[in-house]
Formats: sequence, C-alpha cells, structure tokens
Amino acid sequence: MNAQEILDELQALDMQNPGAWPAWARAGASILLGIAIVAAATYFLIKPIYEEVKAARLQEQALKTEFETKQKKVAAIDAYRAQLSEMERSFGAMLKQLPSRAEVANLLNDISQTRVAASLEEELFQPQPEVPKDFYAIIPNKIVVLGDYHELGGFVSQIAALPRIVTVEDVDIRPAGGGTQGSPTQLRMTAVAQTYRYLDEEEIAANQPSAGKRGKK
Repeated sequence: MNAQEILDELQALDMQNPGAWPAWARAGASILLGIAIVAAATYFLIKPIYEEVKAARLQEQALKTEFETKQKKVAAIDAYRAQLSEMERSFGAMLKQLPSRAEVANLLNDISQTRVAASLEEELFQPQPEVPKDFYAIIPNKIVVLGDYHELGGFVSQIAALPRIVTVEDVDIRPAGGGTQGSPTQLRMTAVAQTYRYLDEEEIAANQPSAGKRGKK
C-alpha cells in the first residue's frame, strides 16, 4: 500500500464507527491514544516535582545571597573592632582633658594666670552655675577684661593652648575709652570662659533618676 492509498483510506474513515476501521488504522489510533495518555500522566506527575525543584533553586539562591552577606560582615568584623578600639582611645584621650571636681579650682586659677600673662586688667571673673550633662558638666565663667587688640588676641590664644579644654563664648569687644594719646586703644572684652569637668559615678547616678522623673511629667 502506497502513501496515496493510505491517505485515501484515512480520509474515508468513519469517525462515528471506529470498529469499521481497518486493523492498521485501529492499531495506529491505539498507539497514539496510548502516547497521549502517557504524556498526560507524565506531565501531571512531573509538574509537582518541577515546582519543587524550582522552589528549591529559589531558596538556594536566597540562602547563597544571605551567606555572602554574612560572610562579608564576618570579613569586616576585624575592621569594625579596630574602629571601635580607635574610638575608645580617642574618647579616653578627650576624657583626660576634662578635670575632676577637685581640679576645677586649679583650672580656674590657670585661666586667671593666663589673663595676667596677657597683661590684661580684670574687671570681672564670676563663676556661673554648672550645667550637668550625661557624663560631664559645663562650667561657665563670666569675665570682663581690659586690654588692647593684641593683648586680647594673645589671651584667647593662650586659653586655647591650655592642657584642659576651655572655650571662649559669647564674646563682645568694645572700646573702653580713657586711653592716652599715642597709646594703643583700650578695649573691653566681655565673654564666657567655658570649661568642662567629668562627673563621677555618684553624680551620674544622681542625675539619672531626676531625668526619669522629668520624662514622666
């Protein structure tokens, strides 16, 4: 049977009466039906497995990304520790520049001696109430001094060079008047020489309850 004859017989098949088909046509139809059934069964069996594999691959990628992130953090931990140590050293150095309560009197005397060294005349040196902070206290001192421009500049420079931290705030400079002809113009400087001291453990503990009470109001 040639191809044309097979094609003619296929076109002549009665789809409503498969029993009348020739043997080879029924066999072929049975094979195709079997292949279709196997293919469908295979699809429905493999699809859940495929979904599981797909989900596992996504999870694997997520775990890989998480691992790489944590690995980078672990690799950088030495750098973080080095930075922390440097910060602790810097903080310790700054803390050493703050006097204790017992050393405040000496520091105030240093400020007065600096004024004398700068050849300034003192009109006022008035300590103000302390302003406590977390671990230190601000100690403002209102000062009024007389001198010429260079003497005032030298005083401020020497204050900045003290081993303890002292800042000059709220500076107001005005002519003092009363100068003689040919002498440098006298100036009056009003300012706040502000220094700091660290609080001891008892003072820090005493400040904490009061801070809590303020928060409850």
